[in-house]
Amino acid sequence: MSAAQSAPLTALARTAEPYTALRRFLAVDAVVTGVNGLAYLATSGPLGRLLGVDATLLIELGAFLTVFAIAVGLLASRARPAALPVRLVVEANLAWTVLSCVTLAIGLSPTTVGAIWTVLQALTVAGFAALQHFALKVTRSDQRS
Repeated sequence: MSAAQSAPLTALARTAEPYTALRRFLAVDAVVTGVNGLAYLATSGPLGRLLGVDATLLIELGAFLTVFAIAVGLLASRARPAALPVRLVVEANLAWTVLSCVTLAIGLSPTTVGAIWTVLQALTVAGFAALQHFALKVTRSDQRS
């Protein structure tokens, strides 16, 4: 990743307030997940053909992702998001990552574009989980100080 590409991420993380970084990582997750969910809902037919995935599955995933994004967005709107809900978001993101890889390995037979999309999406969600996990650790260590 070039310095220009990592600059936005660095800007998100730089803060004297530990909860700000956590809230920003949750908010970015909510926006990306929400856009993804709405795209699945709005364009399930064409997107399903491009990815090699059933349109009904995309509608179901789109509905789930949209609701999940709203919940994560609400959590991000809290001045001090509680640890348990944040851990649940991290665990849900990790589960999504694992399930994406498992479905490619044993169940789903997408197009090449669909396989690449699934892997890139899994890596992105794993990145959100890692950022949120470490930001949560910082807030918890800050509370002990």
